Amino acid sequence: MTASAALATAIVYFGTFLAIGLVARLTIQKWMSRRNFDLADIQAQAGTNRRKRRMFLLGFWRDEGPD
Repeated sequence: MTASAALATAIVYFGTFLAIGLVARLTIQKWMSRRNFDLADIQAQAGTNRRKRRMFLLGFWRDEGPD
């Protein structure tokens, strides 16, 4: 297999995952903006007793907690 064939195969496989993720992100973003939702609104549904927690997401540690 040549390098160009390997690159083309990688683009086909990984490109489809990126395209699906992008379409899903845009769809959810559009749906949330139509209903006037915000991430802060959704997190507020958990209430004030929500505890702070440390999460690992996409290779990074981040703190998630009440504002």
